Amino acid sequence: MLRRTKIVATLGPASSDQKVLEDMIRAGVDLVRMNFSHGSAADHMKRAEVVRAAAKAVGRTVGILADLQGPKIRVGKFENDKIELNRGDTFILDAAMNGLGNQERVGLDYKELPNDVSRGSVLLLNDGMLEFDVVEVNGMSIVCKVVRGGILSNNKGINRKGGGLTAPALTEKDKEDIKTAALINADYLAISFPRSGDDMRYARKLMHEAGGQSLLMAKIERAEAIPALADIIDASDAIMVARGDLSVEVGDAAVPGLQKRMIKMARAKNRLVITATQMMESMITNPIPTRAEVSDVANAVLDGTDAVMLSAETAVGDYPVETIEAMVRICLNAEHQTDDHAIDRRGIVQKFTRIDQSIAMSALFAASHFKVKAIVALTQSGSTALWMSRVNAGVPIFALTPVEQTLTKVTLFSGVHPVLFPGRNAQHPAQELIDAEQQLVEMGYVEDGDLVVVTVGEAVGKSGHTNTMKIVRIGDHHKNSI
Repeated sequence: MLRRTKIVATLGPASSDQKVLEDMIRAGVDLVRMNFSHGSAADHMKRAEVVRAAAKAVGRTVGILADLQGPKIRVGKFENDKIELNRGDTFILDAAMNGLGNQERVGLDYKELPNDVSRGSVLLLNDGMLEFDVVEVNGMSIVCKVVRGGILSNNKGINRKGGGLTAPALTEKDKEDIKTAALINADYLAISFPRSGDDMRYARKLMHEAGGQSLLMAKIERAEAIPALADIIDASDAIMVARGDLSVEVGDAAVPGLQKRMIKMARAKNRLVITATQMMESMITNPIPTRAEVSDVANAVLDGTDAVMLSAETAVGDYPVETIEAMVRICLNAEHQTDDHAIDRRGIVQKFTRIDQSIAMSALFAASHFKVKAIVALTQSGSTALWMSRVNAGVPIFALTPVEQTLTKVTLFSGVHPVLFPGRNAQHPAQELIDAEQQLVEMGYVEDGDLVVVTVGEAVGKSGHTNTMKIVRIGDHHKNSI
């Protein structure tokens, strides 16, 4: 059974070995996330090589997502690596401090924080585990009263409840990392903490200047991003529902509703969407997920997310392969709940702006009327497959392309399966269709007698020129359409 929802796995110490990566890819990984918060440019380049070698060894196409660190605002380091704070304690966040922190104060890596807060501001540290009320700001020192205490250790992050921090989305480190992402030919580039569409447009400019062709993904994790959501999505190719920092800033109870809203908006705008953060958190140390985690993943699938993402579970967890296997089971079962229903024609775009878009929608409409086994898109850029993936057609979509970059990018498209197809033949288009049919038969996806919908362009080798839709029966080479 082909899975529609894609699985993204974060690389780390637990998943850097090629053998482990091969097992993860066999288990079902479609896209790997390289976290640029850790490691050097040389580390990222080496890891990309290992990923591609592992994918080749397994015989599957796997995409690469380069995830920029962004302006992560953190405390400095402590003399003894950590302290314990209790409710009612006074504690100072000191932007002028250069040495190691102690029980009374600690330094900051973001020196502008005193300008972004005032008396009455609420700061959340270590993913919201600790809560501070700002009592006063005295020069470079932020004097806080501990509302919710606990352990505070080196380099833990800081958020302001309700948002309002002015740190730019792209740091100098991020700008250098964009060049690295271009060098490794990353398929997707994730921008952390964007506040507006302008942040995404600036990132795209830098990516193009670096010679990269990555699709841009906006990580929605700032409170300020919510009112600017439409602009951010328009300026991006994909979004990530980054529930960790987002829940700290807007409150955990608001996130489920925002998740559904973001997925719906992204799909309506023909953008891709990943749902992320703590999806299978307990499997960092346990071989099976909790029932709540099963429901969380399944609900994201039912919401229509293109992909679900694993973070620490595969980066540092004890059971990276088992976690992927569990996620595959959950996705397939959730998808099965909707597979028996006819295509929702309300999802088909009613107003077309391009010929290839109208062909994509025609293919979906035809698939909803005939009992077809698959939709086959012979494509250069993958655009036709992307448009079709925005609607659950109830059948697999195969993107046949000779373009390696298109193959790896469609690994994130919901319901779309990449197939390397070198046989684009301008002189013999009829033979090309026969070759495509034969390849799918040999791969076991279809068999003689099956009905399939095919989209193809007469201008072979050109992007955006899909202009033909056919309904064909596999093996019936004398009657190409019915």
